Amino acid sequence: MDGLRVIPTWRHGRERLYVCLPDGRNLAWYDRETARVNLLGEDHEEDVLTALGPFLTGPVSVGPPPIPTPAELARLSLHPDDDLAPNRPGEALLIALDRDPGPARRLRPDPRRRALTAERTVGEALDRMDRAGWHTLHSVPLPGGDRIHHLLIGPGGLYAVHSLYAHRQRVTVADPRVALGRHEPLPLLRRVRSDADRASYALTAEVRPVLVLVAASAVKVPVPPREVRVLTDAGLEDLTRAGGVLKPADVEALHAMARDRNTWSRL
Repeated sequence: MDGLRVIPTWRHGRERLYVCLPDGRNLAWYDRETARVNLLGEDHEEDVLTALGPFLTGPVSVGPPPIPTPAELARLSLHPDDDLAPNRPGEALLIALDRDPGPARRLRPDPRRRALTAERTVGEALDRMDRAGWHTLHSVPLPGGDRIHHLLIGPGGLYAVHSLYAHRQRVTVADPRVALGRHEPLPLLRRVRSDADRASYALTAEVRPVLVLVAASAVKVPVPPREVRVLTDAGLEDLTRAGGVLKPADVEALHAMARDRNTWSRL
């Protein structure tokens, strides 16, 4: 069969390779850790193994997948173009820099690259929480060109996380303004709250806003801002210490809903 695509994804910290038809439907997936090819139908076994051939490094078992949960069924029905789970931290910035890298020589560093550093730092830290029952989606697109840097979903609830590059700078947070060093304060907390509000509307669940300051030399918050948690990248684990808000089935269902691009396009 011609036109089969092999698409890598990550689930619970484990890599899976999905084999898809040209129209996006899944035929099978290969789990490297268990060395098993899970077939959704027996008719295409030979074609699936041929497509996976370059990726197989030893003997594998082949057979039907374990009985999926409702959340897994919803995920399997997604077209790859609609699935946000494979997004890397800073995905939108990576695409923008690839399309327009800017001049080779600049008088000042490209601010997009600093923003990318911040999103990668925070995104990689959040991804390490996956094995504790949490899921993270990166660069969640919103209508109008906005996006949520990171959406964290787990036992302690849902968080819309905004990353801010603050390398070696003193940061002062005075709701709604955030000042980096001697730069003019900007009303960043309004955007952070707005992102969380839009996510709450899309998912019909409470989403709490979080601002993460990456590599700041000092952080001053005279009065805790309304609703928004302000953390440094070193304190991200504080988000996962809360528990008992969502059951595992609810976490999986919300994750399946959030990873569907169509969920956000209806805002």
